[in-house]
Amino acid sequence: MLKTRVVTAVVLLAVLVAILLSDSLPVVAVAAGVFFAAAAWEALRLFKSRNAALVAGVWCIAFALIVIQHAYSNARVLMLLCVLIWAVRLAPSLKLGLPPIGGFGNKLLSGIYGVAILGCFVAILALFSHSALYLFSVMAIVWIADSGAYFSGKAFGRHKLAPSISPGKSWEGAIGGWIAVLVIACLSTQAPQLQDTFAAQLLAHRGWLILAGVLTVMVAASVAGDLFESQLKRRAGVKDSSMLLPGHGGVLDRIDALIPALPFALLVDAWR
Repeated sequence: MLKTRVVTAVVLLAVLVAILLSDSLPVVAVAAGVFFAAAAWEALRLFKSRNAALVAGVWCIAFALIVIQHAYSNARVLMLLCVLIWAVRLAPSLKLGLPPIGGFGNKLLSGIYGVAILGCFVAILALFSHSALYLFSVMAIVWIADSGAYFSGKAFGRHKLAPSISPGKSWEGAIGGWIAVLVIACLSTQAPQLQDTFAAQLLAHRGWLILAGVLTVMVAASVAGDLFESQLKRRAGVKDSSMLLPGHGGVLDRIDALIPALPFALLVDAWR
């Protein structure tokens, strides 16, 4: 199992690096479309949609139209909508719970989550249009938070963050991930080669206090995204969103923390 997980991780990393180094928006758009289709299908399966493939196809058409019309270059309204979706509906569900499967509330929530996933992939295109490094720097914030939380939780975890949703996560882990992001992001702003990164650009335009605040919100958003998908899987009675990625589960399992964080980052970028 570990060998399979490592091999898949290496392959995914190689694919990601190749896509970013291509410096080609069409290549990124096609790759994003493939991963978006998989994530949408997996999400609909978690909501027990009877027509998961068909509805995912409709979402893919919406994504394709956005790409064709270059609407990602001015997507502030969609990004604001995604941020509001997480603040008003998805994040609060971690405390309030999810509606029963089969009811209208479940169908409505699946559509809302679909918009959030769509916003994440539109943000990928918009951030890449700035530069490949810029996109990678935003995604790295989420990955650092996740890795920092894992190792901090293993070493110091005592107080459960959301025991009924994800018993393995702790407050100590979340705080450790947050500290790791602050330290690494702040150090990166001092490297001349990394001045076109999200953290460095935000620091240059808004200062240290805003940088720290934005990074804190991004870490909190990434945790909420991870927990929300865990909540969906627990309700659906499954361990992974699918088996598309051997050893890692599904695409949604790999991007759940990015879904709320990337639209927020793009909104901050537009404000910057």
